[in-house]
Amino acid sequence: MKPFNELIQSDKPVLVDFFAEWCGPCKTMAPILKQAKDALGDAVTVIKVDVDRNPDAARQYNVQGVPTLVLFQAGQVRWRQSGVVPAQTLVQAVRQVS
Repeated sequence: MKPFNELIQSDKPVLVDFFAEWCGPCKTMAPILKQAKDALGDAVTVIKVDVDRNPDAARQYNVQGVPTLVLFQAGQVRWRQSGVVPAQTLVQAVRQVS
């Protein structure tokens, strides 16, 4: 698997879900992420990052609460939001940057 910093350098938008196994709202996000991915198809790459297993990535992007969703394109943060986010909001965010 490619390192995180390499994955987010893509020209294609990369939606990163910073989550934790113990987080209830994070579990709520799983089907919402699938819904957004189904709507967007190959227009986006979705990555889940466990903040407990990858504290450096969480610290690097100042993730203080989970779930936090960050949309990267070419290594730049293009959009971010914490908490449970509706699929339609995710789809709109991706479409705005692509």
